[in-house]
Amino acid sequence: MQAFRIWDINQKTFYLRNNQLVAGYLQGPNVYLEEKIDVVHIEPHSLFLGIHGGKMCLSCVKTGDETRLQLEAVDITDLSKNKKQDERFTFIRSDSGPTTSFESAACRGWFLCTAMDADQPVSLTNMPDEGIMVTKFYFQEDE
Repeated sequence: MQAFRIWDINQKTFYLRNNQLVAGYLQGPNVYLEEKIDVVHIEPHSLFLGIHGGKMCLSCVKTGDETRLQLEAVDITDLSKNKKQDERFTFIRSDSGPTTSFESAACRGWFLCTAMDADQPVSLTNMPDEGIMVTKFYFQEDE
């Protein structure tokens, strides 16, 4: 497992608020709230994403017509690429120059995103090129 820093192209970092992952501008005494993303690589471009030392994992859940990002209390090291039920935790990383995007493997065409406004939930969008949501991130291994 490796820890990474993640922030969108508008410089919003991820943090936890009321057990929900949100993206905003953290300054001064709040910078310590930044969540590092825990990563387990399962194939060259496929990975599991978690927070809190890999004890909470990001997943894509489809219920009826709704597709949403969820934080689940699952240990990232217990997940397996060979288990069909773990596919919802798998994200496909695509690098384009200095930025990275993350597509859900279980919900193809849905990408990790942040809202244009600060302090809004991190979510998923199926319209990555519409300019409504931010789907490009800087993703850097934590020193």
